[in-house]
Amino acid sequence: MTSSHTDCHFCLQSLRGRKYALREDNAYCVPCYDSLYANPCEECKQPIECNSKDLAYKGRHWHEGCFRCAKCSRSLVEKPFAAKDEVLLCTECYSDEYSSKCFHCQKTIMPGSRKMEFKGSSWHESCFVCQYCRQPLGTKPLITKDNENYCVPCFEKQFAHHCYACKKVITSGGVTYQDQPWHKECFVCAVCKTQLSRQKFISNDEYPYCVDCFSKFYAKKCASCKKPITALGGAKYISFEERQWHGECFNCAKCSVSLVGQEFLTRRDDILCHKCGSA
Repeated sequence: MTSSHTDCHFCLQSLRGRKYALREDNAYCVPCYDSLYANPCEECKQPIECNSKDLAYKGRHWHEGCFRCAKCSRSLVEKPFAAKDEVLLCTECYSDEYSSKCFHCQKTIMPGSRKMEFKGSSWHESCFVCQYCRQPLGTKPLITKDNENYCVPCFEKQFAHHCYACKKVITSGGVTYQDQPWHKECFVCAVCKTQLSRQKFISNDEYPYCVDCFSKFYAKKCASCKKPITALGGAKYISFEERQWHGECFNCAKCSVSLVGQEFLTRRDDILCHKCGSA
């Protein structure tokens, strides 16, 4: 800017026919303005004179020719860039150094693009999709199998087991009984409905029973002690002519010697060892 009627506000020399700069309505000759107000360049440390373009970013200043990527030296003027620890980088160099790699395609997730994070890994939004239907998962509920992600409907369709009792999908946990899957809450005694997933039970045909119900309704009674024979824990029992005994109850009615694996005789409802039966 030139003037023919003002003086420099600082050195008081005439600005007639000379370039000058204005600051707060005061005119300065170029040398005075540069010495008083020119910003130092972050790169070359030289003042950015008033006849040069001053590029500013977060309170720092550069000459136009000094505003470059710190790694590849390409100009950043009117181009996207990123800052890391106060160092300016073009988007390509920043991505190579610091950006996440997509778990699916292994390509860089560029700065400014939306990324999805799940279980410590990152995805492009377009790569974070259901493995089966290929629809974006976004923030929807999902299930992972063999490092692949599925929306809940597709997972249930492809992999989920259905409870033998209620026929609904088992999404986690569950109990296997007679090669059939059950919800834990559905695996109950067929009589009293007590949950059996954490206690001993006895099977009869296709249904499980708690020990008390099985003993009450189905177990055979020992001919000696009259208590149920449940075979729980692998207990042995003796059967003879429609009667059953616990192994420990199968004794001679007279001398009480065990008859398990021994010859015995019967007398009415009693069983006797050979010696007592022959006496």
